[in-house]
Amino acid sequence: MKIDWDNIPTINAKRVSLRPFNANDADAVYQIYANPEVMRYWGGSPMVDLHEAKDFLAGAQEDLRRRQCIQWGIAHRPDNQIIGTIVFFRLDAFAHKAEIGFALGRHSWGMGYMHEALQAALGYGFDELEFRRIEADVDPRNLRSLRLLEGVGFKNEGYLRERWFVAGKTQDSLFYGLLKKEWNCSGASYEVIVASRYAATSVRARIVNSRLGHWTAVALGLLH
Repeated sequence: MKIDWDNIPTINAKRVSLRPFNANDADAVYQIYANPEVMRYWGGSPMVDLHEAKDFLAGAQEDLRRRQCIQWGIAHRPDNQIIGTIVFFRLDAFAHKAEIGFALGRHSWGMGYMHEALQAALGYGFDELEFRRIEADVDPRNLRSLRLLEGVGFKNEGYLRERWFVAGKTQDSLFYGLLKKEWNCSGASYEVIVASRYAATSVRARIVNSRLGHWTAVALGLLH
């Protein structure tokens, strides 16, 4: 795994960008995670105030500092506003694998944004970070997530009964996996923007193409 922890990049897809968070994102993060529909299949309760969103952003920075996970905001490119989040976590350098998770704001459902973000993250994970395998843990009732995962090639690898205990109830889990050699990356493209170590205003841009041609977008159990 090749991760430059000091320079986590922005990854541009056609309509969305995966970008590092900043302090101004607290309101947008709160709007995402305070919505009961977004949190329906999540392992926790909706946020109740802005302080929780600020804690979320602080936690993302701390996880990055400890080199435990890489989390981006999914931004709408025309205005750079956060509409969702996406993360690689449970990173395993020895096995070259990670788990992926995300959430998308309710107002952005049904527009294909998460598909773009998903494909961009998979491309970066497989081609840049050299993951061999990416996993996802999904609530079996989350049919949107299941369709999206299967649509990009994830395979159902097992049904885990009563794996989680959420809000006083047991919750089953479906475990999905995608191998780099099985991922169909045709038709997708992404751009990696890395801030310079020496000048905050300069960037190093690189267009990455799939081996099969141009390509255009996982998941703590919430894929829309």
